[in-house]
Amino acid sequence: MLTRICLSLALLVAMPAWSQVDTNATESTTNPADEARMLTPPPVNGETYPTTVGSETRSNYLRAGLTFNTAYSDNVVGGVSGNPVSDISYSIWPTIALDQTTSRLHSMLTYSPGFTFYQRTSARNEQDQNAALDFQYRLSPHVTASLRDSFQKSSNVFNQPDLLSAGGVPGSGQSPPVTVIAPVADRLNNSANAELTYQFSRNGMIGASGTFTNLHYPNPAEVPGLYDSSSRGGAAFYSHRLSKKHYLGATYQYSRILAYPVNAQSETQTHTVFVFYTVYLKPTFSVSLSGGPQHFDVAQFPLPAARSWSPAATASMGWQGLHTNFAASYSRTVSGGGGLVGAYHSNSANASARWQLARTWNVGSAASYAIYKNVTPFFFLASPGGHTVSGTVSVQHQISEHFNAEVGYTRLHQSYSGVGAISNAPDTNREFISVSYQFARPLGR
Repeated sequence: MLTRICLSLALLVAMPAWSQVDTNATESTTNPADEARMLTPPPVNGETYPTTVGSETRSNYLRAGLTFNTAYSDNVVGGVSGNPVSDISYSIWPTIALDQTTSRLHSMLTYSPGFTFYQRTSARNEQDQNAALDFQYRLSPHVTASLRDSFQKSSNVFNQPDLLSAGGVPGSGQSPPVTVIAPVADRLNNSANAELTYQFSRNGMIGASGTFTNLHYPNPAEVPGLYDSSSRGGAAFYSHRLSKKHYLGATYQYSRILAYPVNAQSETQTHTVFVFYTVYLKPTFSVSLSGGPQHFDVAQFPLPAARSWSPAATASMGWQGLHTNFAASYSRTVSGGGGLVGAYHSNSANASARWQLARTWNVGSAASYAIYKNVTPFFFLASPGGHTVSGTVSVQHQISEHFNAEVGYTRLHQSYSGVGAISNAPDTNREFISVSYQFARPLGR
């Protein structure tokens, strides 16, 4: 599927183009050779906001390391038991990351397998896989292609080398699949995004993108009330630079989300038109607003389809300073997937922050809230909806050049009637301690 997305987007490369130029030029420059390249605003760039502070940002390096983690959780068996079971786990994650930047290319590849062992519930012992690819390439001075893909195989949603960065804060208005978390269950999760942007004039840009997600539960007995799902979608946008700081544009988005309950299938299709506005108060501080109509069409054979219109809106902001990072977003859309059957009115909010208190001390936090209301309650095996609240806070300390320590706490609360994977044990509290060793080797030096 990802290959087809890339090939479709590549067809735009043949379009004629005007030149773009150095990003350090000012707007007062009249020489075309000095005109600045336009930015791709957060509502249409398909990325999440950065989670690192400015002083932590690095490029052109090969990094490898090893992380040891121990955690206490009061819910390690999920919905398979009516009574929450607590236990202590021990995890190890080797990590390798390659980040390379040239005048035309920026690529980043990260891979981190994991191994987790439980002190008492040894049946929950697991092997994890985490891989991510971020690839951006300037095909010409006026055309830029980007490709992002992430894959995760896990039996515990909290078992990740960097829990604060998990998911990230999105700036895009693209309707995300419903997010319902099975805390402890075997799952395969993959998401991909490909985008092509073309700056056809000094202040005009168009672009197209394609997205793909897939969620698979290998053992359905671990997730009663949740089901496999997948989504495919595409978008096209126009962006106009009003001034150096102000961008205005419009985007059309299409998504097709499938859920696969036993002996049935539900399909949700959405068409959304957004008008967006982004202001860059500083080069690393932006605020974005989007809004427009959304049409959804939901079907489950042999039941009659449900069709309607609904207003959709998003808002987001991101600030990356030398010692502080903050990002937040809000979204109101109709979507489906995420393990649930049917389509849902969703209101969701996300926020993340990180502070570098001193040269060797960092404090980080991340929080999210989502509430869903079913627009198709008559569908087979459909949940009426519910809400999710989660948060993580941690303190990091750099012990030496290569060693780091982290202490943190995570809280997850969910309420979804009819979803046994959650209603049997709706709360999870987890305290963790980790120690990591990392070394980095500069590239091209």
